[in-house]
Amino acid sequence: MPQKVVIAEQVRIAALLTDERVDELIVAQGHYQIGDIYLGTIENVLPGIDAAFVNIGASEKNGFIHVTDLGPLRLKKHAAGINELLEPRQKVLVQVMKEPTGSKGPRLTGNLALPGRYLILQPNGQGVNISRKINSENERNRLRALGVLIKPPGTGLLIRSEAKGINEELLITDLEALLKQWESIQQASEQSSPPVLLNREEDFINRILRDHVSPELTSVIVETPGGVERAKGFLGVDSNIIVESHDQPTNLLDHYKINKTIFESLKPRVELPSGGYIIIEPTEALTVIDVNSGSFTRSSNSRETVLWTNCEAAIEIARQLKLRNIGGVIIIDFIDMESRRDQLQLLEYFTSAIKNDSSRPQIAQLTELGLVELTRKRQGQNIYELFSKTCTTCNGLGHTAEIPGKEEIQTSATIGGLIQTEDSSKKILPSKEVISKAKNPDLAQESESSTLAINSEANNQESESESTNPRQEPELIAVNMSPDEEYVFSSLGLNPILLLETQPTNENLSVHVVRPGEDAKNILEEAKQQLSQNTNKRRRKTKNGASRSTKTTLENSLLVNNQEVITASEDEVLIDIAKEDTPNNMPENIGSVEELERVDDEKISPEGELDDSRRRRRRSSASN
Repeated sequence: MPQKVVIAEQVRIAALLTDERVDELIVAQGHYQIGDIYLGTIENVLPGIDAAFVNIGASEKNGFIHVTDLGPLRLKKHAAGINELLEPRQKVLVQVMKEPTGSKGPRLTGNLALPGRYLILQPNGQGVNISRKINSENERNRLRALGVLIKPPGTGLLIRSEAKGINEELLITDLEALLKQWESIQQASEQSSPPVLLNREEDFINRILRDHVSPELTSVIVETPGGVERAKGFLGVDSNIIVESHDQPTNLLDHYKINKTIFESLKPRVELPSGGYIIIEPTEALTVIDVNSGSFTRSSNSRETVLWTNCEAAIEIARQLKLRNIGGVIIIDFIDMESRRDQLQLLEYFTSAIKNDSSRPQIAQLTELGLVELTRKRQGQNIYELFSKTCTTCNGLGHTAEIPGKEEIQTSATIGGLIQTEDSSKKILPSKEVISKAKNPDLAQESESSTLAINSEANNQESESESTNPRQEPELIAVNMSPDEEYVFSSLGLNPILLLETQPTNENLSVHVVRPGEDAKNILEEAKQQLSQNTNKRRRKTKNGASRSTKTTLENSLLVNNQEVITASEDEVLIDIAKEDTPNNMPENIGSVEELERVDDEKISPEGELDDSRRRRRRSSASN
């Protein structure tokens, strides 16, 4: 596919576009950049982790160097630990191999490398190495022989893939420029005091073209006419790549939708062409990617839908890994596929999608849970570290804590273990209307009659619903079984309907076993009678339960302010306490204390009143 490179030199942002779509971002804005060469000093040596921290500048984060990356910094060839190889306050010449991320400082190495257009000079290396992208054996032999002839002693040489088919003069010119650059670095290190930056590639256009020129590249767009001249000078006269300057009134990054792509890449959700989507969530240890079918309904069956969505997601994930510069461990949760053939097809499809990635992703395995594990080399900062900052409200959590206040917590019921809702609590608490009815007998009788009417109406509605929606009776089925079959089926817990030639479609079944010598019709007739009897009993229980619930409702309605109002019968007299306490029942002409005491003495208890009524009955019967 034709590719295009857009270079915004002022903000040091470049983008690689394929079919007018941004596939990769290159940003060089950090304080420490990959390839920078520093003269630093050893701050401290940590034998426990076989590493040391190097002061390379004014930043609070010191550089980190491991014992395996020391190279020529070793003081002794054979040593037991890093404390014998390095010592504090020692001057070291190091190069940044990984930019700082989060709370970690830059990763350093003592094996310096100076990249050119066709060659990479390793001042402290050995031998001649050739890029693996050069497959022709004859070309590899030619370049290896040429590298051995032109390489200075005591140095190493790496021949890049761009050197394929290049004549010897251009390779020698490139090597001479790298040797001059190394001599200037050595002179600066001898004359400077650490910590200091000795070398950085300032020409951003040359750096982008050196690392991203390929046969698919067709055009380069830069901001200024001066950038066009420098780009043409780097590419040479024989290059077929078109170099042009941006002459539109809009911003270069806005015109090619690079800023929009950056904003979209900071979001976790990525839409797929057919309606599915993927979710990308970076964490401290790894990055998790989840695939979902979403609203995809193009295929005729679920298997095709899942395979199509997974293949679309594989292409988009390969693009997002480069665009967001995601490195480290990556876990991808594709949609589950039952067919092993579909799983292998998806892995092959995903492998072909990531083969052109310069960070060399390596697929580890497809786990038993259907997860794809892979690793990708970390190169520079990812898009989250470059274009985002921690939220001041949630401190990067993505959510804020909200603890409910005292007024938001539901009140508990008086019965232990029951959490009542707002509606139920309103039903339990007595209202002012209920209290007033308890104090007034006439209102209480009206409420009782209305309650009876409501309950009778509810019972009528229940009976009508039962009559209109009768309970579906099960289908009776008889199955002939021998004693051996009955023993086997009961031991294994099998359903006897498996012995039938045609399986019933109704799920509401009542299966009855017919043993040898028994009549199937008689058994079904007895089962039908038993079923009708059970139905009648159930209906009677329902009616009795409804009447009991009505009586219970009436009794509960008389419970007011923790005082139980007893229903009057033939042998009991209802004493209304609230009525006795009201001022309306007091005598009108009571003006002295003696009269009040006389009124209190005339008050009779319920038992005394009951005795007087019995005496009056006996006298009336005796007179008769």
